[in-house]
Amino acid sequence: MRDKAIIHSLGGVLVCLMAALSVHAQQTKKDSVFKELNEVVISAQKFPEKKKNIVQRIDLITSKYISLANTQNTGDLLMNTGNIFVQKSQQGGSSPVIRGFEASRVLLVVDGVRLNNLIYRSGHLQNVITVDQNMLEAVEVMYGPSSAQYGSDALGGAVHFRTKQPVLADDSNTFVIKGNYFTRYSHVNHEKTLHADVNMGGKKWGWLQSYSFSDFGDMRMGAVDNPNYPGFGKRDSLIVPINGEDSIIRNENPLLQKFSGYQQWDMLQKILYQPSKNISHLVNIQLSNSSNVPRYDRLQDKRDFGGIIGRTLRWAEWYYGPQLRWLAAYELNVKNKAGFDQIRANINYQWIEESRYQREYRRYDRLDGRVENVQVAGWTLDARKIGRRHEWTIGTDGQYGMVKSTAERKNILTGDRTRLDTRYPDGLNQQWNAAVYSQHIFKINHKWIWNDGVRFQFNHLRSTIQDNSFFNLPYTEIIQQHEALTGNVGLIYLPNAGTKLSLNVSAGFRAPNVDDLAKIFESNTDRQQLVVPNPDIRPERTYNAELGVNHSFGGKFNINGNLFYTLFRQALVKSPYAFNGQDSFLYNGIMSQTLASVNAGRAQLHGFSLELKYTPTAYITAYGSLNYTKGRFLTNPNTASTIYQKKADGTGYELVQKKVTSKPLDHIPPLFGKFQVIYQRSVYRGEFFVLWNAAKSLKEYNPDGEDNAQYATPEGTFVWYTLNMRMSADLFKRFTIQAAIENISDIAYRPFASGLSGPGRNFQLTLRYSH
Repeated sequence: MRDKAIIHSLGGVLVCLMAALSVHAQQTKKDSVFKELNEVVISAQKFPEKKKNIVQRIDLITSKYISLANTQNTGDLLMNTGNIFVQKSQQGGSSPVIRGFEASRVLLVVDGVRLNNLIYRSGHLQNVITVDQNMLEAVEVMYGPSSAQYGSDALGGAVHFRTKQPVLADDSNTFVIKGNYFTRYSHVNHEKTLHADVNMGGKKWGWLQSYSFSDFGDMRMGAVDNPNYPGFGKRDSLIVPINGEDSIIRNENPLLQKFSGYQQWDMLQKILYQPSKNISHLVNIQLSNSSNVPRYDRLQDKRDFGGIIGRTLRWAEWYYGPQLRWLAAYELNVKNKAGFDQIRANINYQWIEESRYQREYRRYDRLDGRVENVQVAGWTLDARKIGRRHEWTIGTDGQYGMVKSTAERKNILTGDRTRLDTRYPDGLNQQWNAAVYSQHIFKINHKWIWNDGVRFQFNHLRSTIQDNSFFNLPYTEIIQQHEALTGNVGLIYLPNAGTKLSLNVSAGFRAPNVDDLAKIFESNTDRQQLVVPNPDIRPERTYNAELGVNHSFGGKFNINGNLFYTLFRQALVKSPYAFNGQDSFLYNGIMSQTLASVNAGRAQLHGFSLELKYTPTAYITAYGSLNYTKGRFLTNPNTASTIYQKKADGTGYELVQKKVTSKPLDHIPPLFGKFQVIYQRSVYRGEFFVLWNAAKSLKEYNPDGEDNAQYATPEGTFVWYTLNMRMSADLFKRFTIQAAIENISDIAYRPFASGLSGPGRNFQLTLRYSH
């Protein structure tokens, strides 16, 4: 009831505020300019468009902000904005959450190419860190369903990464050469990063080359405990080999999250040929790779081995193999041809390799390795027509993807290898989709702007099983076909240059992929569970309504607010499932409860975001953000649901079966935000900021989903905040030095649903050079 009262009160406040601002705006000078409303974005309509003309909320993260934020990876960059929640299961991972949607329900796009593929899972993903933030021109975060623009998977929103473009020589030069280089060291995990990029351009040819390398050591967590949970997150023991035998030893430094370090390197190359001002050809090659990445959360798991061993750490080894992403794309841009102002065509190919390896304590005969090799080919064709009052974008896109899944078990003492059940069916796994779409902007007059769009998409999936001896599934082939019609409509009111009021309604769609339909894996929960295939699931859909207000008071104070309500239909959730007539299955020597993805029916989400910006002088800026989401599954009141309930002795929560009308939706972060003060004058810049998260009670966790209660306290997630400072100075016009102190108070904390504690006090030093 308290949450409903909050959201209803905020809704009333926002509506009243919109009305008040409409009146206030009439009194504001017409020549006042609110800079943010005139920012240019590219992803929403596929071509450059002013932000004020787009009804959907879009946050623009610029290259300048990226260099100033100076984060260790792209996930940290998103988290640093204070508007995107990021979950981490290991240091080499980051899973962004947009309005309660995560992983396969958030679409990732780089340079117009979809990264989501047929094995993107619904849990937590680490794919976002394979995009090198050091070579980004901008990041555009689209909030709310974006399927009319981008198709399947954009249920909660989309993140569009735009890498830098080659620069050609201008009229004053026949040849241009530019370069950027930096080195960074971070104390908290002994991070050492090197980056270099070089651009060479003539009148018609341009070449851009970039390299980044990072070495991350084990992460040290904060030393100052929460008084209610002393010692939480500390790692007291480890499994290490001694004389060839797994041995459990004491961790000499419990604050050091041992076996969390890894290495990563990224490369980008672009070649631009522009024979005339109306035609350009671009070749885009990207490569990201890493060392093995330890799965830190799993290395904390325990189990009862029985006999003289008893209950102890379960995994001697659990790591992802190298995270390989390779992209090659060709793009053609044409202006003023065939009756269109702009035409863009793109063909692309991606090769992704993922693997996971695991071995239990003292099981030298079973190092299990599973490797997924994914190949995806795609295309897009977009055309834009600009009239006096109308702008039309029409297009078509599609992808064909397939995954080859292999697995083997290795005896690390003898080197013998045997067959093992694969993560996905070992036969043919393919998925393809094709779509046509249109987006339209109608500038009714200088105050009213109408947005609308529609997309029709067709999806086909086929998965076959060659060896059915491991599980004796009642089928050896899964085939699904789905069609979807999605759209968006919205209205913008611009009473003056500094005010934007908006109303938006949009729909989202996600077709099941191979991961949803055919995967078999051990669920990472506090109970032993096995997730098995369910060939009968259907697409997920979202329907969203949103109010937005953006207003500048006298050019010094700005408010930006959004209030949203989302209906989530046919939502896929993990649920108890009878597999071959049994509710449990012997897997890895343990009797496990069987679960499967099922369409649970109805869920609903609501929430708000609020940003305040105050610029009292030309040198000082203060900023604050607040983000709230609430999500519930609407359950059958006649059916018992698994929920968390407070224990009678008040020491925590326990799982119970109880008839309820709703239960928490997973992936819903607690209330979170950011406060920031910036001072900038001449070549000097200083910044103080606070990142914070409110508490989340365990009763608000989904016990059958991916909220990872086993890595939380007995009460859930506690309140935490970090105090941080950054400073920079430009030296000799080409050199910049940056210094930062993060988590100044060295608090110990762990973000919601994460299995890795946040970094402790960190001293960071960066030296940049550009020419």
